[in-house]
Amino acid sequence: MHYLSHDRLRQLLEKLTSSYSVFVPVEDGSGLQYVPYTSDLEHFDPGQVRAFEPLKLFFQRAREVVAQDYDTDLPGQDKKPVCVVGAKACDLKGFKVLDHALLKGEYEDPFYKRNRERNLIISCDCTTALDTCFCMAMGVKPFPEEAFDINLSPVEGGYLVEAGSKKGEALLEASSGILGEPDQDMMAERGRTRNQVAELVQANIEESGVPDRKSLEGAVRRMYDSEVWADEARTCVECGACNTICPTCHCFLLYDQKNEGKMERLRIWDSCLLKGFARVGGGDNPRPELWMRLRNRFEKKFDFFPEVANVYACTGCGRCITGCPAKIDIREVLGRLVSNG
Repeated sequence: MHYLSHDRLRQLLEKLTSSYSVFVPVEDGSGLQYVPYTSDLEHFDPGQVRAFEPLKLFFQRAREVVAQDYDTDLPGQDKKPVCVVGAKACDLKGFKVLDHALLKGEYEDPFYKRNRERNLIISCDCTTALDTCFCMAMGVKPFPEEAFDINLSPVEGGYLVEAGSKKGEALLEASSGILGEPDQDMMAERGRTRNQVAELVQANIEESGVPDRKSLEGAVRRMYDSEVWADEARTCVECGACNTICPTCHCFLLYDQKNEGKMERLRIWDSCLLKGFARVGGGDNPRPELWMRLRNRFEKKFDFFPEVANVYACTGCGRCITGCPAKIDIREVLGRLVSNG
């Protein structure tokens, strides 16, 4: 464990900009957004809560070129890797799902694999909670415990710093000149902050009635033919925001286009809530009704992934609640499944 002052963190980020495109969370009036770090950036805070954008944005791009003509090299090899500052535990848990889907199957996603190997994650403890946060109900604490290279825990005047990977250890060793030794007061402060945030999240869970993980086991399967799905889908506008903003959703669509005389194949995020998502040749669709597509989203998160990967594909980040224009609340749906099942 080390201590890093606010000014020294800026020194570290300045150093990292030579090797990485560094992104930090900045408040823009509607929430935290990741923006490129520059030396003249007046204020950023890696603590607080998760950013509006999911961390997956830096590892599986929303839109990217995956092939050009018949070139066998992967596009984008010459781009700088990314350093994301302020990633939160709910986003880091998303890697358990993304890694399983994109790296552990018959084929590896070469772009995702490259980003996982090259990109740097400087995570940070949450220092407060949004009223939509329910991470602890999904087994995630409001501070990172894994899947980071370096983690920051805000304390008076700076941060407690710990490495979570060999890459992180090497970076801290190379930066030893700007690191200090923490004292017991700092360690105690970290513990108090973590407990306070956990209490806020637990209060959210109790107020919104989020079921615990044990009671969710088999809930979707038991309620597969329930009227809950059609009832919840009544207000859905089929925008797909819940999928695109989710830190674990990873489905994509491939399409071709001509660009400056060359053919390109692109990949973009797709959404299982969209009617054309599962449509096959001839126009047949196994999920023609919107309520079926809504059910599919829950089935994958709370039935399929627990079975195949032993993990719920929901991190309790609450982004889908915030992003849904129809105000469909995943916590309420889960509560209905358990109480009626």
